Amino acid sequence: MSYTSRFAALVVVALALGSAGDAQAQRAKNTERVSRPIVPTESTLKERINEWTVGLAGGLLEGAPIRLATEISRIVNDGENLHVLPIVTRGPTENVNDLLYLRGVDMAIISSDSLEEYKSQVPDIQQRLTYILNLFPSELHIFVRPEIRSLQDLAGKKVNFNTQGTAAAFSGPLIFSRIGLDVEKMFIPHPVALEQMKRGEISGVVFITSKPIDAFLKGRWDPGFKFLPLKYDSRFEDYYLPTSIESTDYPTLLANGERIDTIAVPTVLIAYNWRNTGDRYRRVARFVDRLFSRIDKLHAPGFDAKWKDVNLNAKVPGLERFRAAQEWLNANTAKVGMRP
Repeated sequence: MSYTSRFAALVVVALALGSAGDAQAQRAKNTERVSRPIVPTESTLKERINEWTVGLAGGLLEGAPIRLATEISRIVNDGENLHVLPIVTRGPTENVNDLLYLRGVDMAIISSDSLEEYKSQVPDIQQRLTYILNLFPSELHIFVRPEIRSLQDLAGKKVNFNTQGTAAAFSGPLIFSRIGLDVEKMFIPHPVALEQMKRGEISGVVFITSKPIDAFLKGRWDPGFKFLPLKYDSRFEDYYLPTSIESTDYPTLLANGERIDTIAVPTVLIAYNWRNTGDRYRRVARFVDRLFSRIDKLHAPGFDAKWKDVNLNAKVPGLERFRAAQEWLNANTAKVGMRP
């Protein structure tokens, strides 16, 4: 072989070896690129965390609404696909204010009559808010000393409505005002008030929460302590529901088969009336689908027993249903066989 031919052959071999080396190096780089984890930037993490996070205003730490909000979050949270933040607030009435004006609050749990306070300052309040779900009712309990025989006997007497920010502290005086009953209102913790009531320092206490209440179910009460009835009539049609307290609720305070008429304040899960093309609407719509599809998970042990009584179709007086919630019901009610 001539020198020229040998040189040409060496060049070909060198080029081939070089190409193979380049290819091997590229494969090594690709392998390294695949094996090396891609670390998202801080802005990407921030966007990912916030994209499907919704804020749910609950209430005071000692109240039922924050517990409900926490239980809801337990069954709907879905990693990066949906994250519900239960928010401790100053109470169900303040939750309306938070939903209207506080950043990061998409939904709230309120007492239905909380809207009454906003009618003057926000005349279109019922157009700005929508309801997702009528949760369970909070029954009115008017518990009095033996010498009190009727509501009229409470006139001018000391009556406790629990601490400010609770449902009783707002709804109780409102209900008493509607029936024209003027009492000396107190706003101290109910456990303290109950002890004062036993000593005769307070004539009555007003609870507004889901029955049965441990203070009456497990407490020891002398004969004569009792619940007073309040009949449902046209004065309560805008926000309230008729109900009763039964002997099965408090067997040590009511005779077998005895029933005390009273009213209930619906506890409602509401949302702002977002435009259905916006990001906030999409988040709440995803929440609705997840909650309604998994509502039976709340019937399991460890959750509030009242969840078993929740009817997805139950309406709320004076409010329109959140559009995505109504659409879900229209598409699924027959399939899941809910009560009408």
